[in-house]
Amino acid sequence: MGQNFSDRGLKKSIDWKLVITYLLLILIGWVNIYASIHSDGPSSIFDFGFRCGKQFVWILTALGLAALILFVCPARLWESASFPLYLITLVLLVAVIFLGVEVKGSRSWFEFGPVRFQPAEVSKITTSLLLATVMSQSGFRIDRFRDLMLTALVIGVPMLVILGESETGSALVYAGFIFVMYREGFSGWWIAAIGIAILMFVLTLTASPYTAMMVLIGILIACNALNNHRRFNVIIAVNILVFVLLALLPWALGQIGTEESFIRRIKPLYVLIGICVCAVPVFLVKGFKERNRFISLSAISVLAGIALVFSVDYIFNDILKDHQRKRIEVLLGMKEDPSGVGYNVNQSMIAIGSGGLTGKGFLNGTQTTFGFVPEQSTDFIFCTVGEEWGFLGCLVVIALYVFLIWRLIYDAEQCREAFTRIFGYCVAACIFMHLFINVGMTIGLMPVIGIPLPLLSYGGSSLWTFTVMIFIFIALYRQEKKYY
Repeated sequence: MGQNFSDRGLKKSIDWKLVITYLLLILIGWVNIYASIHSDGPSSIFDFGFRCGKQFVWILTALGLAALILFVCPARLWESASFPLYLITLVLLVAVIFLGVEVKGSRSWFEFGPVRFQPAEVSKITTSLLLATVMSQSGFRIDRFRDLMLTALVIGVPMLVILGESETGSALVYAGFIFVMYREGFSGWWIAAIGIAILMFVLTLTASPYTAMMVLIGILIACNALNNHRRFNVIIAVNILVFVLLALLPWALGQIGTEESFIRRIKPLYVLIGICVCAVPVFLVKGFKERNRFISLSAISVLAGIALVFSVDYIFNDILKDHQRKRIEVLLGMKEDPSGVGYNVNQSMIAIGSGGLTGKGFLNGTQTTFGFVPEQSTDFIFCTVGEEWGFLGCLVVIALYVFLIWRLIYDAEQCREAFTRIFGYCVAACIFMHLFINVGMTIGLMPVIGIPLPLLSYGGSSLWTFTVMIFIFIALYRQEKKYY
């Protein structure tokens, strides 16, 4: 048995495909960091006076951490230490607000001489560990209110503190944990509800609250029709008729009377809200009598929709900061500002577009060489790939990320231990959210919120965080493979 244990320890228990993908990504990142700053004058990629040389140091220390986690730290340590580590990170998250240094409007960094440390990055590790610990407990059920609230508390507390640091990007990553909850039995309807809420928020800003409410009502009618066992009935027909009439309401009010008439001064939104307020109790009673949970939830959704459209103005103007509002306005096409807040994205898209199919070649990117894209070695590293490696290079990089995420999920599903499986999904969710947001903002599909591309962007905090997360999972996976 000892021989079998030893053989499986290195040859078969470690997922080398995952390790090799990780190594390829950090190598690609290091090369592109050098490409993004080579015009500043580094003598070589190992010049420690520039970011390329410093990143090499971060890579070596990250590999040291990986070896420490794999071969020194007991794999069982992470589950037992998850709660103390979570509490320590929370203390650091709060402390940095008062003791940290401000960088680009965000007070989220501790500074120790030439080294900066961001607790928000570490919190992804500790939150993932505690979430895996809580959700792997015997008898845990995500659809039970107590367990759902405990899960929400584990995710929500650090997320809110990070928002208090003005680190919107890092806080947004926590939304990815909903995919972990879905894997463990969380209703998909909640995910759909979040998507609809985001859609209504955008429609309220770009179109009107009336349009947002009409879209919500249309979605609810369609869902109730699909949920009904019969293909079509009188109630659905009436709902569709009412929807059509409500859609014509603004036009109808505009056609009646003169400009000064009372009817033409009636706002269609208020008429719609009045109809909804009268209809909701009827549908609640109907849902209760027929024990139809779907109808009851639809009625409650309408009330939530009303609350949302009337709170958008407050959220947008009073909660979001000025630079965040401007970025959202540019993203949604509400304002054009190619030389202001939209400058980064505009230059990034020019860089990516100019790369064509195969790119301009290593160190030959003009946007990169002349420094037209700010933060190109950090948040906008992907546009360096796009300009110098072209569409095919971008495709290779994204394919590596997709493989990395898929491999994490695949390995997680092979695990018998619920803790290992859930933690693996947490790692995959964090990487996916970073990838989605970062690439989205470099091509103009997401607002610029300052979030690094995992393993590629310059910076020790981010590289260490993802290295630790990936190799904790590899260590847990290896522990299982030793015995099963």
